[in-house]
Amino acid sequence: MQSAGLELVDCSVVGAGKSKGFQLGAKKILLRDVIQLFVQMEQMQSAGVPLLDALSDVRDSTENDALRDIMSEIQRDVSDGSALSEAMNKHPKVFKPLYISLIEAGEETGDLTSSYLQLVKYLKWVDVIQAKIRKATRYPVMVTAVVLLTVVFMMSIVVPQIVGFLRFLDLELPWFTITLIATSDFMITPLVTIFGIPVYGSLVVLIVPVLLVAIIKFLRAGSDNIAYKLDSFYLTAPVVGVLIRKVSIARYAQTFGALYASGIDVIGALEASRSTVTNLMMLDAMETVEAHVKAGSPLSDAFNASGEFPSMVVRMVRVGEESGNLTAVLDQVSEFYTHDVNEAIESLIEMIQPTLTAILGLIIAWIAAGSLGPIYINLGNFMDF
Repeated sequence: MQSAGLELVDCSVVGAGKSKGFQLGAKKILLRDVIQLFVQMEQMQSAGVPLLDALSDVRDSTENDALRDIMSEIQRDVSDGSALSEAMNKHPKVFKPLYISLIEAGEETGDLTSSYLQLVKYLKWVDVIQAKIRKATRYPVMVTAVVLLTVVFMMSIVVPQIVGFLRFLDLELPWFTITLIATSDFMITPLVTIFGIPVYGSLVVLIVPVLLVAIIKFLRAGSDNIAYKLDSFYLTAPVVGVLIRKVSIARYAQTFGALYASGIDVIGALEASRSTVTNLMMLDAMETVEAHVKAGSPLSDAFNASGEFPSMVVRMVRVGEESGNLTAVLDQVSEFYTHDVNEAIESLIEMIQPTLTAILGLIIAWIAAGSLGPIYINLGNFMDF
């Protein structure tokens, strides 16, 4: 402003008082906004547009106010002499260390276009995988919630009316009717009173699953030992454990392939790829890979020693090492795991739907048997009467 002969009179933060938090996929800056940014940077870099002009164009074309402010700061820092990677590194919530590593590799080789292409390819893959993971987690949660609400409604409203009729008849009740009555009584009975408000059993049934998830997250965040045991349990769980393992390896393989293709050395690519793995047991396996490579073992032997990579993948990497065409092989490995994750998620969803439907069917059958069973059992008494 001083160079333009202007003087600052007054200023204020736009949107002050609003949440300053940032999350990829949240309202502030979506992952797809970042993808579009690098797509535009790649297009302008390929067309020979100077970096400062490209940054200005990206800043002016974005519709996201938060991203526009960030791009303004990056454009200013680059014009002041900073490298693009240094300028982006000042905004770690938007530009992750992995992105910075790819940009730095492009700056070192003088080929930012390839780095942009690798980033766009990688981020699009992440976007697709995240969508599939959301589908795999939200669907069972929604279906489970519907089943739970249905059971609470039946036990709290429908069954009490039927139970009252059965009690009026003064019949001898079978065990499944007794358990039905006990469950219904629990749902409609105030268990405790908090601030003068009665808390019914039905509310407890709805709150317990949410509370249990919150407690598990709290314990996992507060203790590394508990976190490791929980992650070990998740990996050994049927169906879910297989999905967690495949997603972890898919992220690791895709990230490593993108970094290696951008010119980053094997050790640096392995270290950066490890940050994408969140399960602690899987993290141990990835650290084993690094340790073997640092000790001088070929990448294929290191993958094999971890015990997490299928023999087919190990064989593919070995062929890539021997032929000197490791980049293309890593792309094939990434495609293999992407396909594997897709199949695992679809299998999980296909299994969840009939399972929860069967559970709901059994509960409804229990309600029907508990309600009508005593009448049919004592039908002879009614006939005699």
